Amino acid sequence: MNKTGKLYAIGVGPGAGDLMTLRSLRLMQSLDVIAIPEKNKGQADSFAWAIAQQELDTESMRGEALYLWFPMTRDVSITVPAWEAAAEALVSRLQAGLDVGFITEGDPSVFSTWAYLQEELAERLPNLQVEVVPAVSSITAVPAATTIPLADGEERFCVVPATYGIEMLPRLIEEFDTLILIKAGRMVKPLIEMLEPMGLLHCATYVSHATGENQQVYRDLREVPEEHRYFAMVQLSIRGRKGILRRGQQ
Repeated sequence: MNKTGKLYAIGVGPGAGDLMTLRSLRLMQSLDVIAIPEKNKGQADSFAWAIAQQELDTESMRGEALYLWFPMTRDVSITVPAWEAAAEALVSRLQAGLDVGFITEGDPSVFSTWAYLQEELAERLPNLQVEVVPAVSSITAVPAATTIPLADGEERFCVVPATYGIEMLPRLIEEFDTLILIKAGRMVKPLIEMLEPMGLLHCATYVSHATGENQQVYRDLREVPEEHRYFAMVQLSIRGRKGILRRGQQ
C-alpha cells in the first residue's frame, strides 16, 4: 500500500508575483499535484493561479494542475457538495502517495478557501500530514499601498468583513485605532453614510487589487467609482493612541 502523500497549503500573496516566497515557488515547482481553486466551474478562472504564473515556470513544473471548484455563494446546497467533491479529488491523489499543494491567494490562514478544505480532509484523512506555507496577506498589503501603518506604540487594530462588520463599526471605533474592512467593494456608500456624520470620513482609504498591476488607491471614499471592484478593502485609521509608547520612553 502506498504511503499517504503530504498536503501543503500554499499562500501566493495578494497579487504581485514577486511577493511570493521562495518556499512557495520551490514547492509549486516540485510537487506532484498543484490544486487550484476556481470561481466558475470548468472555466479555469483562478486569481491564485494567475498570481503564481507570474513567477512559476509552468513548462518545467513537475505536477498536475488540478482545478477545484469553490463557488462564490453562501447557498450551502451548492457550496457543501462542491467542497466535498474537492476533498474527494485530493483524497484520491493523496492516498495514491502523491504530494499535493493547494494554492490560495493571500495567506492560507486568513479568510481563505483553505479553511473549508482543511475541515473536509480532516474527516476523511485524520492522520494526514499537513504543512501551511504562509504568505503576504492583503491585511499587510493594504497598509503598504496606503503607506499608513496598521499600529504604532500601544495602538490596536482589527480586521472585519465590511459586509457585516459595518454594523459593529461604532463600537469597534471606540476600541481600536485602525480597522481593516475586507470585501468592501459593495459597501462604499454605506460606509460614507456612517462615517461622514461621525467626522471620520477623512480617516478612510480605499484600496483595490493591492500590490497588483491594477492597484488603485482612493483617499476619499466619495471618489470611488460606482462599479463593484473585486479584492477591495478599506483602511480606517483613527490612530488615537499614536506615539504613546514613544512618549512613555521620554
